[in-house]
Amino acid sequence: MIQRYSSRLNRLDQSFLTKKLEKAKHYDRIAGYFSSSILEIAGEAIDKMEGKVRIICNSDLNIEDVKTASAAVNAIRKEWCSNQPEERFANMPKRLHKLYELLKTEKLSVKVLPNNIFGLIHGKAGVITLANGSKTAFMGSVNETYSAWRLNYEIMWEDDSDDAVQWVQEEFDYFWNSPYAVPLSEFVVEDINRISKRSVINTVEKWKEKADPASSIVEAPVYRQEYGLWEHQKYFVNKAFNDHKKTYGARYILADMVGLGKTVQLALAGQLMALYGDKPVLVIAPKTLLWQWQDEINNLLDMPSAVWTGKEWVDENGIRYPSKGDLSIKRCPRRVGIISQGLITANSNSIQHLLNMEYECVIVDEAHRARRKNQGSDKADEKPNPNNLMNFLIEMSRKTKSMLLATATPVQLYPVEAWDLLYILSQSNDSILGSRFSKWRTNAGKGLDYVMQTLELGRFDRDVVDWIRNPFPPADEGEATFGRLRRRFDMTESDFVVPYEKLENIKGTPEERRFGRIIDSGFMTNHNPYIRNIVRRTRDFLETTTNPETGEPYLKAVKVKLFGETDKDAIILPPYLQEAYQHAEQFSELLQKRVKGGGFLKSLLLRRVGSTMIAGKNTAEKMLLNWGTTSEESDYEYDEYDDESVTNSEIKNITNEERQCLIRFVSTLEANKDKDPKYQLVIDLLLNVGWLERGCIIFSQFFDSAYWIADSLSEEIKGEKIGIYAGGDKSGIITNGVFERMPKDGIKDMVKRHELRVLIGTDAASEGLNLQALGSLINLDLPWNPTRLEQRKGRIQRIGQVYDEVWIYNMRYKGSVEDRVHSILSERLESIHGLFGQIPDVLQDVWVDVALNNDEEAQKKIDAVPTYHPFEMRYHVDVGRVDWENCVEVLDTSEKRKHLMNGWS
Repeated sequence: MIQRYSSRLNRLDQSFLTKKLEKAKHYDRIAGYFSSSILEIAGEAIDKMEGKVRIICNSDLNIEDVKTASAAVNAIRKEWCSNQPEERFANMPKRLHKLYELLKTEKLSVKVLPNNIFGLIHGKAGVITLANGSKTAFMGSVNETYSAWRLNYEIMWEDDSDDAVQWVQEEFDYFWNSPYAVPLSEFVVEDINRISKRSVINTVEKWKEKADPASSIVEAPVYRQEYGLWEHQKYFVNKAFNDHKKTYGARYILADMVGLGKTVQLALAGQLMALYGDKPVLVIAPKTLLWQWQDEINNLLDMPSAVWTGKEWVDENGIRYPSKGDLSIKRCPRRVGIISQGLITANSNSIQHLLNMEYECVIVDEAHRARRKNQGSDKADEKPNPNNLMNFLIEMSRKTKSMLLATATPVQLYPVEAWDLLYILSQSNDSILGSRFSKWRTNAGKGLDYVMQTLELGRFDRDVVDWIRNPFPPADEGEATFGRLRRRFDMTESDFVVPYEKLENIKGTPEERRFGRIIDSGFMTNHNPYIRNIVRRTRDFLETTTNPETGEPYLKAVKVKLFGETDKDAIILPPYLQEAYQHAEQFSELLQKRVKGGGFLKSLLLRRVGSTMIAGKNTAEKMLLNWGTTSEESDYEYDEYDDESVTNSEIKNITNEERQCLIRFVSTLEANKDKDPKYQLVIDLLLNVGWLERGCIIFSQFFDSAYWIADSLSEEIKGEKIGIYAGGDKSGIITNGVFERMPKDGIKDMVKRHELRVLIGTDAASEGLNLQALGSLINLDLPWNPTRLEQRKGRIQRIGQVYDEVWIYNMRYKGSVEDRVHSILSERLESIHGLFGQIPDVLQDVWVDVALNNDEEAQKKIDAVPTYHPFEMRYHVDVGRVDWENCVEVLDTSEKRKHLMNGWS
């Protein structure tokens, strides 16, 4: 029988819903939208039901989001958080808790459907199995919300006939059993519980009383807008902040491999320290990463900062603070200031002002650039002859409570490089290498031999004890040994040296036996200063180590399938391009003979021609017109490690012979109209091999190469939107040859929503950009700084990647500098990468040597790389369990940001 209901006549919740659900056995519901507000009406009735409630409803998911279970979980998480439930349901704790109980006991099950599968699920209907076992069906305009059942004007029909019930049930079952129907993730269910108990800490001062990291972090954008934090990230942040709260502060080298989120770990630790203390936080990063640092910490951590440009501070909103004299660098408008390593390597006058201040924390990215000049395998016991950066950091170490050094390669070639970094940390801090009389300081070479196990620690005697007592490990490294000895010697947690007088009368005592156990248990393997202060986790370790909490690896394995690596894969140049390349080589050879030093500028034309012929042509034309700062004009953001010893003015006036080489180079290219063979290969990969369907980012270190390929693709693949992600304001979308400027955030959002399948990026996109929605990557050129390749790969080989395997194609011209370097390195490349986790930066000099035909010198540099890792110690790899996700006390977001907005006084 059909019955009709109108909210104009009766409230639908009272006249129908609660009455029908009371003691009902089952409830299946197709709902346009689902809201927890339904529980205010039907929660009690649902709770008393014998069977389950199943609801299918709409979502903003995309079909791409549900290709894998992990992608679906992450997509639902992001959709849930994007609605800001912590704010929206702040005054509904009882309702939320009831929702949690129903979901947790599976009394209530909810599945969502991507809108682009079936369109908007606009039909609203349901089947209720009543207490007596009979069934009734209903349909109408009512969504499953509080306002629909109680407040809105709605109409509805009920029909308990077998035909009607069967019809609605079949509709429900179709959607419920669809392979695209995704259940609510465990994160959403637990977050509902967390929010139901949530309370707000209103001031930073109140937060300091407990100083719980989770309270400040759990509702940061990295949790609510992204995918949260990995266990290894939480572990390091927690460890560093807990040490900072102690008198001696946190002093660590964070040496995680590229792509494991070092920036977020460093920045989060720095943010907590900035909240806890009152002094500034200083970040020192390569010039090319300054703005990425600022963008990433603002977008992911809601952390304001200011960047020093060399003339003025610029905050996260782009507001400039004009210089007012030499002391302006000391007047940072934010608690966190970011400066370039270039200021220090150039020995700028302003750095002395920084050394006159005191800091809460100093963070150094790419810290391996701080090194001694007297490098070598036999130089460990020599007094370091520091470069400018190392010298500055040694002084800065004395001015800060905590210091965090980040590098994926703490050992580039020689073990002493790790000692140098520890030496920087050890200034005015006995916890690292002990006191100034410690053997770890005065006999660094022998200490390294012990750690590398080329020497073995002997039995108990004074010399052996010296290696243990100074610095003496903290109690948490062994309560039965270090902890008891510390108590026996009346040592506080901030004491790291056992005085000799404490050891005079321990012979034949339990204390002597404990020292014996320390030696026997492998002190040099498990408790040396290196393993204590270098934290390094590799992707392989995280992908193969099981998290005991989940029974799954800490990190989902995303394999890489490499293309373009064999000799036959090098792109053969047609005759006219071979001729053009020879003219470029001749120009570089002439420049080399005339100009001393300056490997970077002398090889610039070959660098750019190795990217694309169009990039080389543009550079040659600028050189012919007037040698200028071609690198900046072309969006090539070389860093301070590049050779800049020759200024533009020294080679601005090219000779007539050099000019003729450039003219022949340009003329050869202009005489031929064929497409660059790299472009032909890109088109083939995208259209014929399936890379377009996967989604693809194409990298080039030069903007003109990037724009040229984007423009060409947009003309050939009609209607396809091609994204360009570059430095400055050069980012945008190009469709059918028409370019439209777009902010970087807009481009990132389009990639996430799967609206953009092809993205062309300069190296401005190689750091801090999450592109897990794309499944393939093409390196249009091979950067001469090999670390860039790892950074590029890290954009797609990351958490949330849809595919279990990502495809990467490395392109190079046959006979080019890149091809010759690849040939020289090919036998060693894999082993070098395996030893060091990435290719050491110092090997970029090989590219310059090959470009300048110094093959013998290039081979020497390659031969200097050990065939085994010179520092095969067990780095500190602990991950541990840190539960932040269930934190119910949260620091007020506006108060946190307000505190971080305070500038340096």
